[in-house]
Amino acid sequence: MHELKISIITVCYNAESTIERCIQSVITQYYSNIEYIIIDGGSSDATPGIIDKYKDQIQRVVSEPDKGIYDAMNKGIALATGDVVGMLNADDFFAYETVLSDIALAFTQNNTDIIYADLNYLRPNGNILRKWRSGAYTPGMFNLGWMPPHPTFYCKLTLYREYGDYSLDFGTAADYELMLRFIHLRKASVFYLERVVINMFIGGVSNNNYRGRTKVLFLDMKAMYKNGVRFPPIALLYKLLSKLKQFF
Repeated sequence: MHELKISIITVCYNAESTIERCIQSVITQYYSNIEYIIIDGGSSDATPGIIDKYKDQIQRVVSEPDKGIYDAMNKGIALATGDVVGMLNADDFFAYETVLSDIALAFTQNNTDIIYADLNYLRPNGNILRKWRSGAYTPGMFNLGWMPPHPTFYCKLTLYREYGDYSLDFGTAADYELMLRFIHLRKASVFYLERVVINMFIGGVSNNNYRGRTKVLFLDMKAMYKNGVRFPPIALLYKLLSKLKQFF
């Protein structure tokens, strides 16, 4: 049986405090058929040196200025040769050492285009702040503000080639727009892997301050209108309310 090749893309910039933990969580995975790609935005701190320590276990490294994290992700997708692609940002790490084995098995057993799972948001001290438990997807759920956690989103490379990469027109909502486009608009097949596969430290670019959150709401709405969500203002309200239960 063909063993799926999984391309993992890490984008980073001046991530000296977290990049090593991220890299180690990839190279200690038990799954053998991994293509690891790191796209560094031209870091000026110790990040390049840390990456260089692991160069023998990383298939591709690019270090150059970019137009932001989604532009960097697109560079990684362009280089990817795996059957399946997933993103692991520098602040994130796999929750256990057989995550990629579980993802590969789920793709094979369920003959699906996309897999997503659950994640924990961590405080700086490592304690859990929020628990994002997505639940199984059924068609139309994006109309009710549903979305899967992007760090757990794995899809076949062919979807990017057919439906496009991350659109820079949506700013920090580019990941939401892409998942809307693939799942809601293009109706790619989806499987929910019911387990925590990613630990994510708080402080993402879209959540840093009030102005940032307000801008994200506008961009979310823009993504909804673009991809045929029914009644976007209502969907946006549901989306906001759904985040509250992650704290309990």
